[in-house]
Amino acid sequence: MGIISYIKEEIQVIRERDPAIKSNMEVLLYPSFKVILSYRVAHKLYRRKHYFLARWISQRATRKTGIEIHPGARIGKGLFIDHGSGVIIGETTIIGDNVTLYQGVTLGGTGKEKGKRHPTLKDNVMVSAGAKILGSFTIGENSKIGAGSVVLEEVPPNCTVVGVPGRVVR
Repeated sequence: MGIISYIKEEIQVIRERDPAIKSNMEVLLYPSFKVILSYRVAHKLYRRKHYFLARWISQRATRKTGIEIHPGARIGKGLFIDHGSGVIIGETTIIGDNVTLYQGVTLGGTGKEKGKRHPTLKDNVMVSAGAKILGSFTIGENSKIGAGSVVLEEVPPNCTVVGVPGRVVR
């Protein structure tokens, strides 16, 4: 996919999911748009073992947007970060397609483990404001994580999780 078609696709994702956006030009101001473009460049560099340059790009994007995405994270198509300030996505996080994250979400680890230490979010997951998903486990397809929830264990597909600690309610 060429860069122009990729940018058009990212613009379309934001336009579809945020009714406040009135034009494509407005999307260019959107922190989610800026950070995902920077992430894609940083991730390519990271995969080619250019770790310092990848981190430099990602940290510049963090300072500009308030959204921190480690360049080692693996992110599918259609990630939408709405009101993204304070969002943190850890190094070994895997995010499927069409995932939505709101402000203050953390996809983090629980300590200094080696290897895979961050969560995997399958396709069509929605994580509400302030939720924390901590550890190396999977959030199943089409699941929703409620605002302020702290999720510390696997979530099956098609579930809604709320509370501290998070529990499946549907």
